[in-house]
Amino acid sequence: MLFIEYPKCSTCKKAKKWLDAQNVAYDDRHIVEDNPTYEELKQWHVRSGLPLKRFFNTSGMLYREMQLKDRLPNMSEEEQLQLLATNGMLVKRPLLVDGDLVLTGFKEAEWAERVSS
Repeated sequence: MLFIEYPKCSTCKKAKKWLDAQNVAYDDRHIVEDNPTYEELKQWHVRSGLPLKRFFNTSGMLYREMQLKDRLPNMSEEEQLQLLATNGMLVKRPLLVDGDLVLTGFKEAEWAERVSS
């Protein structure tokens, strides 16, 4: 299981604490130092069944600075994936990936239902 986080993010810290409490084994990855690649993001998007917008960190400063709320609707999925691959701070975190399981953000009830240790 791959846990992609920004260590200073409070939500990531909560998610990590929850995983540890559930005895879930995972590999840790720093989202800025090792940003997800275009190919990874494309695969995760397909496997997740989620709308691509769920992969964007919509509450992040960079998202707002780049005015992506207005720009994304006019971008193709290809362009959106390319953009996500440019900077880890654009990607919703934490990300939990295990085979076909792809979770964006931390919602304890959803994780409790979908993650098994």
